[in-house]
Amino acid sequence: MQNLLLLLAGYIFYAWADFRFLSYLVGISLLNFYLGMYIEKTTNATAKKWLLYAGLLQGIGGLMYFKYFNFFISSFKSAFQSLGINLNVHTLNIIIPLGISFFTFRTISYVIEIYKEKITASRDWVVFFTYVSFFPCILSGPIDRPQKLIPQLEKERVFNNSQATDGLRQILWGLFKKIVIADNCASFTNNVFDNFHTIPASALLIGAFFYTIQLYADFSGYTDMAIGIARLIGFNITRNFNYPFYSQNIAEYWRKWHMSLTSWLTDYVFTPLSIALRDYGKAGIIIAIIINFTICGIWHGANWTYVLFGFLHGCYFIPIILRGTLNKKKRIVKGQLLPSPVEFVNMVATFLLVMFTLVIFRSESIGQAFQYFGSMFSMSIFTVPSLSIFDIHGSKVIIIAFFIFLMLIAEWLQREKEYGLQISNVKRSFLRWGIYYGLIVLILVFIDKQETFIYLQF
Repeated sequence: MQNLLLLLAGYIFYAWADFRFLSYLVGISLLNFYLGMYIEKTTNATAKKWLLYAGLLQGIGGLMYFKYFNFFISSFKSAFQSLGINLNVHTLNIIIPLGISFFTFRTISYVIEIYKEKITASRDWVVFFTYVSFFPCILSGPIDRPQKLIPQLEKERVFNNSQATDGLRQILWGLFKKIVIADNCASFTNNVFDNFHTIPASALLIGAFFYTIQLYADFSGYTDMAIGIARLIGFNITRNFNYPFYSQNIAEYWRKWHMSLTSWLTDYVFTPLSIALRDYGKAGIIIAIIINFTICGIWHGANWTYVLFGFLHGCYFIPIILRGTLNKKKRIVKGQLLPSPVEFVNMVATFLLVMFTLVIFRSESIGQAFQYFGSMFSMSIFTVPSLSIFDIHGSKVIIIAFFIFLMLIAEWLQREKEYGLQISNVKRSFLRWGIYYGLIVLILVFIDKQETFIYLQF
């Protein structure tokens, strides 16, 4: 009965966004449910492999059609136009189902893990359908593996007060990051990226910084809320962020950013490729990791900016691979109040590398991204930008900058915890409740203007 309630909640939640694609969600759940059972019980190796291919074809094919069909048509047409050949081909009016990248990766990992005999196929259709449509995660992740979520669905959940309280704290922290920080950063970034031709380089630099913070606060805020809601109803789902801005190199950054996607691609793309290319030594690893991150970029959407974004991040790994430190984890000493000068420089350098690459991620086209860079790296970078450029009141700039500083300090101090507001160990209750009520007041004050979640479009 608990699972039926969750399944119904998931379908109502998804249909509320767009009921037309509910049939697609049900259809792929039904297909993969039976594929899983047939893959498990089939003894013929060739037949088992073809059943796996059917599951992969359905998942990857659905993504290719809904997300990338028009992209390929447009790119194909543009390539011929550059040669002076005009093709009479047209794009289709395709609406992309919300969350397709997230629930498709769930079904793909399910059939692969059964094929590898790492899990057994579910015989309970309610459990499996709920796994695919689990409503806290269906729109923007995290991408839970079947080994983690399905066993929790197969047993009765009993209300746990401390777990629910912890979930409420994480929801509150996620709301703070989303509403107070991300939505207000959007006031800067939307204006800057829409008018980058007419504003000085210093303002463009600030815009790039605020977009980096906005993307993190928006996506990690969503994740905090999803994890918190899941804890309220008795589930522990995958952690997706581990304070990535305190990473000391790009490899550590990707181990801490969108962790469920990174680990998924590592297991199902990078590892098989690196094994296939192992005879080529470090060159094989470089090729595998560039392909891996190019796919990571494409996963975000049908635009050449995402392809370049992923390709560049793959290239950033080359020095680390050549030095042989790819798997070497740098960790700031536990309990250390401040980082060492070397650690601080490494963190700032990594942040700037990520920040500049996110300009490509945010831009409408590669051409626009390079125009933005051209304007940003000009002599006007030494000018003081007028606040009128951002179309906001000066005091609001200072307030939002203060809240960003507050979030970064809180997460630095809490970097050994799972999220920034995990303060159950604070013994003085008046201090804890003062922080809770303070955040609630801030959320209510800033909730008047809400932006959509950035990762809904992916």
